[in-house]
Amino acid sequence: MTMKKLFFLVITVFFLMPSASAQLFTKERLANLETFDNRFLSWGYFLGFNSYDFKFKYNEELEEQNADVLVNSDVGFNVGLVGDMRVNKYINLRLEPGLYYTQRNLTFPGFEDESDFLREVKSTYIHVPLLVKFSTKRLNNIKPFIVAGVSSSFNLSSNQDNPQDNEDGEFRMMKRASYFELGFGIDFYLFYFKFTPSIRGVFATTDELVPDDNPNSAWTGNIAEMQTRGIFINFTFQ
Repeated sequence: MTMKKLFFLVITVFFLMPSASAQLFTKERLANLETFDNRFLSWGYFLGFNSYDFKFKYNEELEEQNADVLVNSDVGFNVGLVGDMRVNKYINLRLEPGLYYTQRNLTFPGFEDESDFLREVKSTYIHVPLLVKFSTKRLNNIKPFIVAGVSSSFNLSSNQDNPQDNEDGEFRMMKRASYFELGFGIDFYLFYFKFTPSIRGVFATTDELVPDDNPNSAWTGNIAEMQTRGIFINFTFQ
């Protein structure tokens, strides 16, 4: 499943849920969890999906050689905790540490054998974002919001210190990376808890490639920079 399909999935969740439709387009006035947003601190957890990609920048002298690396992204799984601190009626600070599983398959040009042109990059991230949530006024039992912030991650599957490189079939990545994030979602105030589907774009600000030992490597010699980008779809329960 591609990131585009994931985007359409979350749009379907947001706008085709019967309870959401009833409250968006009728004058029904429900009062679930009336004082929930008055809490200074609240807690919860999330489950979700991810689709990670790579953005490559190439060395200028090689840009015209049609040497782009192709990325095929699989859908991964997210799970984590939520800590929310109320700043005022419309602004909250959120800490959302989680565990993110993902896989990206890289295809390198110029090779004939699969053992040379294909690299499976499996990653398990401890991902920790600090986010600012900007909410609208609550309408019945829903409250749309946007969210933005910064994050960092530690790749538990990193082979940064592995002495072997692509010559031995090992594609290496850095252990740590930093990102900025931007997204939106809707809080649904149900009878017993608050349910929040959301979608976020994640964009790395650090280079994550560990180049091969040979500076003229057919795999990494033409790559100037490699940065993660991705989409997270999370379902939060508070």
